[in-house]
Order: sequence, then C-alpha cells, then structure tokens
Amino acid sequence: MDYELAQVNIAKFRLPQNHPVNSDFVNNLDHVNAIAESQPGFVWRFKGEGNDALDVQVFDDPNIAINMSVWSDVESLFAFTYKNSDHVAMMRRRKEWFDKIEFYMVLWWIEAGRKPSLDEAKLRLAVLQSCGTTDSAFSFKKPFPKPSI
Repeated sequence: MDYELAQVNIAKFRLPQNHPVNSDFVNNLDHVNAIAESQPGFVWRFKGEGNDALDVQVFDDPNIAINMSVWSDVESLFAFTYKNSDHVAMMRRRKEWFDKIEFYMVLWWIEAGRKPSLDEAKLRLAVLQSCGTTDSAFSFKKPFPKPSI
C-alpha cells in the first residue's frame, strides 16, 4: 500500500474575515492556491463553495479558517510552505491578520487516493495537542516516515 501526506493548518483571524484589514490575505488566496496546485508533489486540497475553504466553519469560533491538503511526501509540502517566495511572503505577514495559535498545523499519513475528512483533521490536531508528536499526528519539526506496510 502506498501513502500520501495529509496536512491541515488553521488560523484565527484577529478581526472577522470580511474586515478590510484582511483583504490582502483574502485577495491573494486564489493566487497562492494556484501556485500550490502547480507544485511537484501536490495531490489535492479541500475547497468549500468557492476556490478556497473560507466559507467552511469547522470550529465553533467563526474566525477560525482551515486549510487542508494532501501531498506526495513531506519534502514537497515543506518546499512549498517554506521555499516558495509567494507563500513565504504571505506567511511573513500573518501577524497582520491572525492571532497566534499554539497548535495550528498537523501532518499525518493516509492511504494514497483517500481524501481526509474535516472531522479527521480536527481529531489529528487534538491528538497532537494532547499527546504530542506521534506517528499519527506530527509536524515538520519531527516528521515521521511513510508507513512501511
């Protein structure tokens, strides 16, 4: 069986997402998402009614936005996240738009071809928060290899 890397990251807007202060972030999502989709190793990303997931409320707090995607491996996701200049430029500005969240991202392996659910993503974040890094919920700081079975 082959595996792919699922990831979810969340962010809490400081102000409601439709507030003008957030317009640069919101207006650049299509561009950054298109870049992600063109990267080596990109497999899939979750979308709501539009081309992003900003309209999907997964948590009780309506200011929490979610992004979930699947990649072929950790290296591909890492390259997009930390080496793509457009994505890095947006990340550098995150303090303008978002409050700090301690557990905002989690990675885990899934069977190739399967799309993770939002409930699964929430569970993986909770596992990382309650148990720390494990083979079922980890981060870039301590990645786990693909399962060998």
